[in-house]
Amino acid sequence: MKIKAQSMIEYTVLIAAIAAAFIAMHQYIYRSMNARLKQVQDEVYETPVPGVDIPSVPKGQ
Repeated sequence: MKIKAQSMIEYTVLIAAIAAAFIAMHQYIYRSMNARLKQVQDEVYETPVPGVDIPSVPKGQ
């Protein structure tokens, strides 16, 4: 009976350690996903649309 209880405690500690790792990594994953989405958004908005001419501002003004 003592070995079975020790085994359950070990599994519980292992699961708690894995859960703590996921919680700690959540912030880093969230930031990296937001940075990648921002990069894609910037690329989409900077891509010229075919057939649409955007007038440039003359130098010196």
